[in-house]
Amino acid sequence: MSVTVRVPAKVNVQLAVGAARPDGFHDLANVFLAVGLYDEITVTPADELRVTCEGPDAGQVPLDRTNLAARAAIALAERYGRSPGVHIHIAKDIPVAGGMAGGSADGAGALVACDALWETGARRDELLGICAELGSDVPFSLVGGAALGIGRGEQLTPLEVGGTFHWVFAMAGRGLSTPAVFREFDRLGAGTDIPDPVASQELLAALAKGDPDALAAAVSNDLQPAALSLFPELAGTLAAGRAAGALTALVSGSGPTTAFLARDPESAAAVAQALLASGTCRTVRTASGPAPGATVAGR
Repeated sequence: MSVTVRVPAKVNVQLAVGAARPDGFHDLANVFLAVGLYDEITVTPADELRVTCEGPDAGQVPLDRTNLAARAAIALAERYGRSPGVHIHIAKDIPVAGGMAGGSADGAGALVACDALWETGARRDELLGICAELGSDVPFSLVGGAALGIGRGEQLTPLEVGGTFHWVFAMAGRGLSTPAVFREFDRLGAGTDIPDPVASQELLAALAKGDPDALAAAVSNDLQPAALSLFPELAGTLAAGRAAGALTALVSGSGPTTAFLARDPESAAAVAQALLASGTCRTVRTASGPAPGATVAGR
């Protein structure tokens, strides 16, 4: 028997970042939107825990117990007093180290898959608690749709979305470390008064209305200057997307993937084609949101 779970990528349509806390984390106001790029996590009973991976950039995915999918299986097994003996196979389509929560998606997907395989009967709040222990973005990968995350981003409030938003994602030629981007954020902000992070009411209203123009006017990412400081070439990608007719352009999360909002699928296809032709990125993908969270896709 095996269980397969499909889990989406995310884009941060707002990422407001507060000053560093004593524990080294930052308070966030993080507006997540799940988009239709998916990893599929398949778990099968095995004598011992094993992780395999296929797909774009699979060679960059750790296959030991540091992998969030492996950590999720271990955490659930420990909670229910059983062995984590399972083969976790990741069919990867979410960019690796791209600021789209691919690793977090794998953690959430493995958790849901192991819960189904082992028939633990865990409550949703239990699963979300394990997700929060695994990482700040993991709870949203479980929930999907759209949500406001506060604290480290793990305390979620679902958000209403009144329509479908069409995106183009440009993948860079190398990755960016999320901790390194936060360190650069701290360096750039040293000596300044960093305000407490607050969700934009204009942005929440744009999501609720399904209005792409209003959303384009309201998106923001406080980590973007830090990502551009570490990876200056991203500025050329952002400029190319805007020139191609994107309604707005921003770095997705900690980067280096860049995200471009388009008015409709046809516009998204045109922006994608222009970005590829610009030579400023490695590859491009189109996707729409909101998308559902981690979902059992097969047994």
